[in-house]
Amino acid sequence: MRTGREARRRPHARLGCSRHGTLILGTLTLDTAPAMPRPLLPSVLRSGPLAAYGLYIAGSALLASNPVVGRAVAHVVPPIGLAFWRWLIAFLIVLPFALPGLLAHRHRLRAQWRRYLLLGVLGQGISGAIVYYGLERTSATNASLIYATSPAMILALAAVWLGDAIRPRQILGILLAMAGVVVILTRGDLEALRHLSFNAGDLLVLTGAVSWSVYTILLRQSGTPLPVVTAFAANAFAGVLVLAPFYLWETAAVRPVPFSVPTILSIVAVALFASVLALLAYQKTIAMMGAARASTALYVSPLWAALASWFLLAEPLQGFHLMGVLLVLPGVMLATLPARKPAVAPAAEAA
Repeated sequence: MRTGREARRRPHARLGCSRHGTLILGTLTLDTAPAMPRPLLPSVLRSGPLAAYGLYIAGSALLASNPVVGRAVAHVVPPIGLAFWRWLIAFLIVLPFALPGLLAHRHRLRAQWRRYLLLGVLGQGISGAIVYYGLERTSATNASLIYATSPAMILALAAVWLGDAIRPRQILGILLAMAGVVVILTRGDLEALRHLSFNAGDLLVLTGAVSWSVYTILLRQSGTPLPVVTAFAANAFAGVLVLAPFYLWETAAVRPVPFSVPTILSIVAVALFASVLALLAYQKTIAMMGAARASTALYVSPLWAALASWFLLAEPLQGFHLMGVLLVLPGVMLATLPARKPAVAPAAEAA
């Protein structure tokens, strides 16, 4: 018979994550331990396998919306302005739900303000604005495939930086994922390696993915996690503070954000769909399907991005994209999916 202590244990996905279950999610880092406040969840989304798989599909599609929208407005909305307004609007959307937690944890947040500003630089600055700079120069499909390697990067960084144990299967997965990145960076032409000739946009997106990986490692070292919505609001606000002076510079020296109806809708879309609703859908999917199964949404998201980019942006799907998919997605799955636990014999469990 299982003890009460065993019954209370929570499952968590091994996506280069801490024991609290930090999951890497495109532009989000979620902690699976604290529960999502129920008022955020419509009753229709609270039960049933159909709802679970619907949320799974919706969550992966919502994640894919960020590079697609970012690419669509790349030459209209300046990148720092897009990142700044995205995180400001996302912060304002969750603020009513996050405010009790922010007040309850205000002393901890105030004591760690330097840490949160650093997280804002890495998670919302470099991983946000720099990626939008990259999307001015590369396709949404390339960006989504490169960013999909983040969980494998986090696993490798955790092994080197924190001394985490790493299994041979995970090493193979990391190597496969990195090989997929090389295929994408070179457009399938290995001569580009010899001449060190790469697309600047791809390199900027890769910089954003590495920055996100470092950001996640720093989150792991922050001790007991805050509730999900509280942490999201704190990180979003830190990102707004970091981006604000650069946004003012961009507005004065480069070009301002053109506040037309299409651009406002685009900014609200990345704030609402790629940030807040992705958080909602993914968090509820974890509760309904378990963290390990829900985490596979990370591998489906680049496929949605590729299809949406082809249909909405007329981006061609080329052979090297298929080669990248065949290397990146299996590689990340090998590196991050948890090992299957051995079955416990009935007699042993009863004991």
